Amino acid sequence: MSERLETLKKARDRMIEDRDAHAKVLAAPFVRDTAERARNKFIEIQALIDALDRAIRGEIPGSGQELGR
Repeated sequence: MSERLETLKKARDRMIEDRDAHAKVLAAPFVRDTAERARNKFIEIQALIDALDRAIRGEIPGSGQELGR
């Protein structure tokens, strides 16, 4: 596995951990300010995870994602 692909996968794993922490806040009893911040961070982190997934697919030979395909 290339160093770049390994780095992307590690970053994705880290973001999943961060996202899970915000999901726990969202699952807890509702506190408006805390829930709103957690919701916004959850959405932001999920968008980053989606971007990392695309980048990972782009690093895998034969995925059809090379060079923006």
